[in-house]
Amino acid sequence: MANKQRWVATCCAAVMTMGMIAGCASKPEATSQGSDAKEDNSPMAISMAMQQVNDIPNKGNEVEQLIEKYTNTKLDIQWIPSSAYDDKINVMIASNEMPQLLKVQYVPNIISGMQSGLFWDVTPYLKDYKNLSAQNPQYFDNIKVDGKLYGVPVFSDIARVGIVYRKDWLDALGLQVPKSIDEWYNAIKAMTLNDPDKNGKNDTYGTLLFKKYNEGQASLTTRFAVGMGGPNKWAVNNGSFEPEFTSKEYTDVLKLYKRLYEEKLLNQDFAVFDVTEADKLFDAGRVGFKIAVATTAKSQQDRLAKNDPKAVVDVAPISGPSGIKVAGQTGNSGIYVIPKSKVKTEAEVRKLLKFLDSMMEPNMANLLTRGIEGKHYTKTADGKAEFTDFTTFQREVKPYRDNMLYVDGYNTLTLKDTPIGEKGTKITQENVKNSVPNPALTLISPTYSERGKELDQMIWDAQTKYIMGKLDDAGWQAEIEKWKKAGGAKLMEEYKAEYAKVNKK
Repeated sequence: MANKQRWVATCCAAVMTMGMIAGCASKPEATSQGSDAKEDNSPMAISMAMQQVNDIPNKGNEVEQLIEKYTNTKLDIQWIPSSAYDDKINVMIASNEMPQLLKVQYVPNIISGMQSGLFWDVTPYLKDYKNLSAQNPQYFDNIKVDGKLYGVPVFSDIARVGIVYRKDWLDALGLQVPKSIDEWYNAIKAMTLNDPDKNGKNDTYGTLLFKKYNEGQASLTTRFAVGMGGPNKWAVNNGSFEPEFTSKEYTDVLKLYKRLYEEKLLNQDFAVFDVTEADKLFDAGRVGFKIAVATTAKSQQDRLAKNDPKAVVDVAPISGPSGIKVAGQTGNSGIYVIPKSKVKTEAEVRKLLKFLDSMMEPNMANLLTRGIEGKHYTKTADGKAEFTDFTTFQREVKPYRDNMLYVDGYNTLTLKDTPIGEKGTKITQENVKNSVPNPALTLISPTYSERGKELDQMIWDAQTKYIMGKLDDAGWQAEIEKWKKAGGAKLMEEYKAEYAKVNKK
């Protein structure tokens, strides 16, 4: 209880500093967990906080009525603009004035609130809900705190990356989609030097690097190295943590970049080159490969066709010596938590979980992803859904789709699309079983909380210097040691201890 009061007080202080509220007070924590009451068939009133997407839907609109009728609920939705969402959520938590379902992000202050007992631990209940329990365990593992689940993820693609490439160029050069570092080198070199577009000019690239090639969850280098069999951010060896950049696979990718740069087979200005400019060059028909979200292959073909109607884009999963391996992402766009101050009993918790579970049943999953039949889409002869009014879908359905629970491909109609569009979707769905999780994603490290950005930047800068030839192999290893001494070694030890605690080893 003291921990909870301290956390609420801290949150209040932070919000007051922003000048957003004049004060706050902690309410007593509800500890009673009543048993399931006799089934009540009247609609359950549910209050929710959601991020505003485009215009706020009119109260009582057709989509909301269909949701309420199917789930036997009466929804009270507070739509909050995305730009103010996190601040508003902090105010709600600090003042202890929360709805029954609150969409939050997996960030330090929310994690602290989970540890302090502000939200229900739903770990024991999820097995009882057929749709929630049918999802890949990685979705849930990615939001655990101290091994427990304090909410339900708003599902998003876990592993959506593929190789988007110029199939016509590969065919003309007599090459296949590369599956090893050597094959990547040969394909990139051929696309750069052998005039794959047959215009008689030396104006093509096999691939491009851009200035944030090694940063963040969607790091290009991480995605590439995982595809070659490497770890996703961290490797766990006998309980010890080693950063990805010490692995052979990641080092091999860096060496490939270095070789390509030295031989001028890579854009020499990559350290200051923006990813949007790289996309423009692909659109202009000057680039052969990019590692990107698989479903973007369709739009890539559309844009490229405007400049070169004969161009052929294709997409393939990233495959290396050990088969298809994809760097797993968080797999959520938020988490629905159930505040103890608002929801007092286990029976209420179960009803809220039933509502979330019901949103993944076929009627609701198709409503969220395809809309209303006859209005937003029609069924084709082969049983697929084809949008007839996508603009109206975006306005009327998207606000709910972006906030509710669904997994495209689970209880949803297949969407009729172009062949490359369907292929990108299929790769994304199949990637899940080949995804490699980040073992440190849910681990807490005081060192990373305090100095993570500084440590990351240190190693990112060293990688760029290595690729550009400003560091040799010995110099690169020296930078890794410098990183360890600056706090990296402590970070590794903290992850090891936290991992042992969570896994009770």
